[in-house]
Amino acid sequence: MRLQLSPELSAFREEMRTFFTTEVPQDIRDTVAARRHLSRDDYVRSQRILNAAGLAVPHWPVEWGGRDWTPLQRHIWREEMQLACVPEPLAFNTSMIGPVLAAFGSQEQKERFLPATANIDIWWCQGFSEPDAGSDLASLRTTAVRDGDDWVVNGQKTWTTLGQYADWIFCLVRTDPLAEKKQRGISMLVFPMDSPGVTLRPIELIDGSREVNEVFFEDVRVPSEFLVGEENRGWDYAKFLLGNERVGIARIGFTKRLLAQAKGYAQEVTVAGRPLAEDPRMAARIAEVENELVALELTALRVVAHSADGRPHPASSVLKLRGSELQQAATELVVDIAGPLSVTSFADGGSEVPEWARVATPEYLNYRKVSIYGGSNEVQRTIIAGTILGL
Repeated sequence: MRLQLSPELSAFREEMRTFFTTEVPQDIRDTVAARRHLSRDDYVRSQRILNAAGLAVPHWPVEWGGRDWTPLQRHIWREEMQLACVPEPLAFNTSMIGPVLAAFGSQEQKERFLPATANIDIWWCQGFSEPDAGSDLASLRTTAVRDGDDWVVNGQKTWTTLGQYADWIFCLVRTDPLAEKKQRGISMLVFPMDSPGVTLRPIELIDGSREVNEVFFEDVRVPSEFLVGEENRGWDYAKFLLGNERVGIARIGFTKRLLAQAKGYAQEVTVAGRPLAEDPRMAARIAEVENELVALELTALRVVAHSADGRPHPASSVLKLRGSELQQAATELVVDIAGPLSVTSFADGGSEVPEWARVATPEYLNYRKVSIYGGSNEVQRTIIAGTILGL
């Protein structure tokens, strides 16, 4: 099945494809294509190129850098970026705190933070999950107590992705421990990561990377003007933020690109003198994932078309759920194509094993996380049952 675009949208797709494949440095795109980790400088260079061209935050309000595109144009923009191996604009900036500040922040906060956020002059990180409050985020225990013109923050956050690069953090804190419902006693604060009392400690992941961290707060003083929106309304802002995050988590273009690469790998690997791609079982498996991906893309188009006032449709939970499952299926497929070659994880550059096979297992292991972050898939099933199916 192929989606048919109008001549205008076809021209738009070509415009995006040309820009992404000619204006973003090749060394950055090669790093993404090889599925290696990007450096902080890689992210910053790429996003500033996009921002200078008006392509970093097209989904924001026009006054803050948005493009007033249709939902379908935004879908094409994201897909072509992923297919071209261009790093997506930093999600913490562009899909999380940026839209929240644009919708709920004060005018002073918008003027101070939004231009710098779009241009990644400020690198943000997310302070939501805690050791005992991950999927059950409303159980968070990090506190903020008002003291004069400041909030005093104490507690701990965990799984803070790329926090080692961050300049600022947007943080959910408990400001009313006596609230009748625990969701009603939460506020959102933003503050610098170099504030006195903030300590960051890296966590080594199963794939050997150190992209996530623990963050500790000990009597961190946060000026009152860094409260986002209203006191004790942080849960509403968090739901808004997570809805935006879940749409991006689907990563349809990424999975398309990985499947195309997998087909090439299956041509390289031979079994009994024949390319693995000619094995009927492998061909059927690839086709199954491709068919599921087409269904997901149609769902994504329905979601963006029915989002109102910048608020994601409840079906964004379907995108998060199925998108993460297909990303995991694709990474598992690459491991199985590599077969015994996949045990060469972390082999150095002198290895005779192709690089794609050497990174297959670490990437497979790393992508176990996508069914957890942005709201675990178990939580998404509950949301789908209640808000979509009415169960």
